[in-house]
Amino acid sequence: MSSQPPRRRPSPGVYRRRRLVVLLALIAIIAVVVWLFVAQPWSSAAQSDADPKPTRTSSAAPSPSASTPTPSDSPTADAAATTEPGPLETAPPTCTRGDVTVEALTDQDEYGSGQNPQLSIRLTNTTDAACTINVGTTTQSFTITSGSDTWWRSTDCQTDPSDMIVTLDAGQSVESATPLTWDRTRSSVSTCDSESRPVAGGGGASYHLAVEIGGVASSQTKQFFLY
Repeated sequence: MSSQPPRRRPSPGVYRRRRLVVLLALIAIIAVVVWLFVAQPWSSAAQSDADPKPTRTSSAAPSPSASTPTPSDSPTADAAATTEPGPLETAPPTCTRGDVTVEALTDQDEYGSGQNPQLSIRLTNTTDAACTINVGTTTQSFTITSGSDTWWRSTDCQTDPSDMIVTLDAGQSVESATPLTWDRTRSSVSTCDSESRPVAGGGGASYHLAVEIGGVASSQTKQFFLY
């Protein structure tokens, strides 16, 4: 039976070197851990990512050129805002007697018993230009005659006359808006409130209506008959 030679134990110097290596490794590990806790390199990296450096494009302050207008000595704005007055419109002239014609009108040529004539005026501008004329009741007159006898005047018992200035265009004709009714009685300034004024005769009697408006009288009368 063979016997193995006993294993040789390391010398004390080897043990000391091994212990020194282990001790140095442990010291290095401890130093690295301490450095990590003290230096905290990850904190600097996070702070650097969270706080980027400001740039010109991220500034919220408005630029002076965008918010404040630059004064200018140029009169362009004032000239654009100023409108030059146009030519003044002149009012049409007043119609003269030669500018207009006046015509007496009745709603019928013959009236039976109990029918009252409706009287109107037609006014025509015979010129090629507009003119103005007063067509109010202050300038209107209706007169009814039979032969040389004047039976009725609208001005005898007129109340509250008024003025009305209108413009007649060239060639324009206008008529009374509301005809005037003749009640077939004789008028006078002293019998306006009387209920027993004389009544015009019928039986085919002939009557004539003459009118005036704006100082212009009708050139002809309008004939009608009462029955």
